[in-house]
Amino acid sequence: MKKSDFFYNLPDELIAQYPAEPRDSSRMLVYNRQDRTIEHKHFYDIESYLKSGDVLVINNTKVLPVRLYGNKDKTSGKIEFLLLKRLDLKKWEVVLKPGRIAKVGSKFHFGDKLSATVLDIIDGGMRIVEFEYDGVFEDILYSIGEMPLPHYIKQQITNKDRYNTVYAEYTGSAAAPTAGLHFTQELMSKLKNKGVIFTEVLLHVGLGTFRPVKEDDILNHKMHKEYFEIGKDAVEIVNKAKKDGRRVIAVGTTSVRVLESCADKNGLLKESTGETDIFIYPGYNFKVVDGLITNFHLPESTLIMLVSAFMGREEALNMYSVAVNEKYRFFSFGDSTFII
Repeated sequence: MKKSDFFYNLPDELIAQYPAEPRDSSRMLVYNRQDRTIEHKHFYDIESYLKSGDVLVINNTKVLPVRLYGNKDKTSGKIEFLLLKRLDLKKWEVVLKPGRIAKVGSKFHFGDKLSATVLDIIDGGMRIVEFEYDGVFEDILYSIGEMPLPHYIKQQITNKDRYNTVYAEYTGSAAAPTAGLHFTQELMSKLKNKGVIFTEVLLHVGLGTFRPVKEDDILNHKMHKEYFEIGKDAVEIVNKAKKDGRRVIAVGTTSVRVLESCADKNGLLKESTGETDIFIYPGYNFKVVDGLITNFHLPESTLIMLVSAFMGREEALNMYSVAVNEKYRFFSFGDSTFII
């Protein structure tokens, strides 16, 4: 299976540069896998497609402003840090550029209250660094850091909370689980009153989700591992729904990856904590997920491959073609799809 099998043409003007306001006013393309029909709605219409007993699985990870710009020796050698994974109180795994000035032992300064020393160079050119700081680390990040928006978004957002879901809780992601950005507290309350059940999992989004596929044969692509948790409550809620024949709907590809990583051959989950490098592409047999809420993804990405696995490659590319013609907004701040 070739990377080019998942290519589509996208005009630059359809790449969303800012989020919809309010959150649930974004458009929503609804695709029915059974009869292959498409409907054009708004996200606030999702209530009419959900019923009492449906389970929505959300990822409660939270993004910190983990993109930092600093200097070597306070005066020269400009550097960009992207913090990927916290290893302990002061040590982080980071991606940085330019790498040529970040040798082991190099020290960088980010204002007066924060500095970092390179301890090690690991796979893929990533670094292990140790921070020194005055005060509370998270407070410093919020004061000097930028949200790690994808490269195709050309300007920073003024409200940093807008790159987090309203239910974000546990910090650790280098990117937002963007399918959940469309939910408001009011919409969630309305759905709960209807009998829709929300349950939470955790996957800290890192390189595994967004690392580009470089190999022509996608089977040669290696996913980066990402930390996840699924607790007792979520396991019981999802397993009961599966036994009762009720739908389990993943909010985002990250929730899909947690659920499918933890399922046995019968589709039942067990309480788990660890790292996953699951790579889902056409031919994969879904064990848990019955429906998927997700955004429109980059051509040739592992995310569009996952969507293609869920609905069929030709159907996915046709859906994307319709979305382009209908001028939906694409990628992280873009519109939504609901695949049922």
